[in-house]
Amino acid sequence: MQKLTALILTLVLSGCAFPGVYKINVQQGNIVTDEELTKLNEGMPRSQVQALLGTPLMLNPVDSSREYYVYTFQRRGGDIEEQRIVVHYNEDLYSHHEAQLLDETPAY
Repeated sequence: MQKLTALILTLVLSGCAFPGVYKINVQQGNIVTDEELTKLNEGMPRSQVQALLGTPLMLNPVDSSREYYVYTFQRRGGDIEEQRIVVHYNEDLYSHHEAQLLDETPAY
């Protein structure tokens, strides 16, 4: 009886780490393309920028002159790829942005 219990327990626990388990792609954040960034013009109000790029993922409560758009993608449990865009404002008007875009956007 103990051998049978040990065998069943071993099979159940080994099922948790079975190498054939399907892992999904995980994507989070704002998908922003280079085309959308080229549509930004200096002096645009914050509301227009957000209408174009979406709601920023992070806001700085101390310094409202910056908004952060972050997108992460993890392909089937592999390495996490990250894209970051920082949009700068001068008195609620768009001034410029800093972008580290992915070579390809996996969501498309």
